[in-house]
Amino acid sequence: MGKIRRGNYIFLTWKGDHSPRHVHIYQKSKLVVKWDLENWQPMAGKASRKLIQLIEELYREGEL
Repeated sequence: MGKIRRGNYIFLTWKGDHSPRHVHIYQKSKLVVKWDLENWQPMAGKASRKLIQLIEELYREGEL
């Protein structure tokens, strides 16, 4: 499991999790969005523009 805190959010990923590759993003212990990293779209929930920017940053840094 990977756990990253950034911008008031917690980003969780699990090795060997089901396809497509995705990240679970929480704020205050509540799921905000489950983001599909292969198709760059939400699987559940909604992502703000700021949150999408954070996802892109972490992806570029190789964290996701």
